Order: sequence, then C-alpha cells, then structure tokens
Amino acid sequence: MTSSEFIALLVLATASSFTPGPNTTLSAALAANQGLRRALRFILAVPVGWGLLFSLCAGGVGSLVVALPPLRWAIVAGGTAYLLWLARRLWGSRSLAEADPARLRVGFWQGVGLQFLNIKAWMLALSIVAGWIAGRPDAGARFVLVLPVLLGYAFFSNFSYALVGSLLRHWLAGPVEDGQPTGRRLLAFNRLMALALTLTAVWIVVSAPGLFGGKL
Repeated sequence: MTSSEFIALLVLATASSFTPGPNTTLSAALAANQGLRRALRFILAVPVGWGLLFSLCAGGVGSLVVALPPLRWAIVAGGTAYLLWLARRLWGSRSLAEADPARLRVGFWQGVGLQFLNIKAWMLALSIVAGWIAGRPDAGARFVLVLPVLLGYAFFSNFSYALVGSLLRHWLAGPVEDGQPTGRRLLAFNRLMALALTLTAVWIVVSAPGLFGGKL
C-alpha cells in the first residue's frame, strides 16, 4: 500500500469514526447515565463487532448482502427498530442508572450485534474493502494492515464520546433541589440523544436504497 493510499484511508476513517452515529451517540449516553467504567463494555464491543463485520465483508459476505434484497431489508429493518427502541428507553430517563438500573442496558454482546444492524458500519466496511483490498494482488497484506488501524479508530472515537459523557455525568444529574438532584439536565440530555438516534433511524430508511447501490 502506498503512502498516499494510507493517508486517504486515515482521512476516511477519521471522518467516518468521529462524526456522530449510533455507536458514538450510545457511548456518550451510556457513560453519562452509567459512568465510564460500565460504558467500557459497549466501547470494547464496537471494535470487536465491527472487526468481525469488516472481516466478513473482506471475505465476500458484503457482496452477498448487496446482491440479496431480503438481507438488505433485514439489516435496515433490524437497525431501525433497535435504534427506535433505544431512543424510547432514553426519552423518559431522568435518573442515573444506579437509581434506575433497568432503564438502559446495552452490554458487550448487544454492542457486538448492533454493528451488524448499523448501516454506517456496513457502508464503511464495504467502501474500504472495495477501495483498498478487493482485487489487489496483496489483498491479504492490506487486510492485516488495515484491520488494526480501523479497530483503533473504532475504540478511540467511542471512548472520546464516552469520556465527554462521563465528565458531564454529575452535572447532568442536577440541579439540586431540597438536597436531591432533579435530573432535569439529564432528562434533556437523554432526550437529545434519543432524538439523535431517531434521526439516525430515519436516515437509514431514507438513504438505504442509495447506499446499497439500488432499490431495496
């Protein structure tokens, strides 16, 4: 891989990984509600799940998904439904997760599975496989080089969003009235995150046909 190709890959990975999406939104919301330590389960799940997805795309599964409308429908429908379910769970939450532990739980395996319902993850994987790996004589060496770089981006982008959420955590619990946090700020933050997830779900439905290169 030439230096110009590698720089182009880094530019694409930076733009795709650090812009808001389902993963980064959830990382921020989980850290704000449950703390950075508990959010780490999801943060670690993102690179694991995306690495599996990327490996499958590099192995040819991505082409199969593009070629079969029922599989595309399953990804779009499943991803949309899951994001709307998470948005609903977030919408009414005004207390930190220790006081309301059943409100929002997205663990390691849910995070891994979410990558296979994430249109943004699919399109990044398919784009990189098509642009940097598929059909190249050194495809195996390129895959070995590209995978750890992208896993690092997947981890650090979500960790960055989670860190911001955790730093805001106790401020969001306020303001304090009669010695008790009201949670009004947290409610507003959670509703903003829920709105972001809902808009992402709408974007999935509207954009999926074009993103997959044709009608669903």
